[in-house]
Amino acid sequence: MLTEFLKKSNVWALTLLRMVAAFVFVEHGVQKLFGLLEHEAASFPALIWFAGVFEFFGPLFVGLGLFTRPVAFLLSGEMAVAYFMAHFPRGFWPVLNGGERAILFCFIYLLIATAGPGRLALDNVLFKKKEPLTPERTAR
Repeated sequence: MLTEFLKKSNVWALTLLRMVAAFVFVEHGVQKLFGLLEHEAASFPALIWFAGVFEFFGPLFVGLGLFTRPVAFLLSGEMAVAYFMAHFPRGFWPVLNGGERAILFCFIYLLIATAGPGRLALDNVLFKKKEPLTPERTAR
């Protein structure tokens, strides 16, 4: 009984994961771009400014479910780069080098990129897929 409920609600769980991850992740972009939340704003040519652009606008798209797969894939890659550039040089273990969040966001966004946006997403409205042709439909 519980297994059936969980199977039926997996697309809603994916929608919730997408929205919550986007909400939490956008704060990092706000910090970098606008200097809010006890953080200094980055200046334009710096690499961290570009990270801030990804981290501010990317979650807005993912949270709304707009161009979800490609944007989530880009955010996953950005987090992988962030981990290997900023955290990994401090040591191998993520708990010691402070890279746990980067790793988790990397794989959360990779999951969203591969699984899709879930039920409540603008992608589902804007890019409705046609029913695939099955042998029954082609015989009509």
